Amino acid sequence: MAAEAEGVSGVAARYAAALYDLADEQSALDAVAADLKGLNDLVADSDDFRRFIKSPVMSRTDQGKGIAAIADRAKLNPLTRKFLGLVAANRRLFALPGMISGFLAILAKRRGEVTAEVTSAAALSEAQAASLVASLKQTVGRAVALTSKVDPSILGGLIVKVGSRMVDSSLKSKLQRLKLVMKGVG
Repeated sequence: MAAEAEGVSGVAARYAAALYDLADEQSALDAVAADLKGLNDLVADSDDFRRFIKSPVMSRTDQGKGIAAIADRAKLNPLTRKFLGLVAANRRLFALPGMISGFLAILAKRRGEVTAEVTSAAALSEAQAASLVASLKQTVGRAVALTSKVDPSILGGLIVKVGSRMVDSSLKSKLQRLKLVMKGVG
């Protein structure tokens, strides 16, 4: 069985490792990874979807039907559909974000990639993302898998996390530092 991903533990890590093993056996790693990245974007962008997967009130059947409808609408890979059905049947949808992170971390580790989490005020264009990946690859010395998040509250700039290192060049942080410096004057 695949090793547990760093930063993901318990139920999510076990499901992620199992999904990785199945996808590897069926030569569907890229398809499943693409599906999971799409689901991860859905989790990040939709309050309704987050409430749906975390709701303890919804029955097992309702969660199963809901996740099946989402999988059909998104035209997910059959393995991803079965996996989501199993997760819903076992009432583990609440751990889906951790499962996605765990799967992608295992995949990146096996491919010799390092995962970089980038937070920006607006979505990065393809050219900006490619430029950032090239810069990070040169700095880190390994292939880089980019995970993007949008957080308008940072106002501008980027927050880049690679492993335990973080570079915060966001406008919000710069303004906070300026505010602290200004308080010290006078």
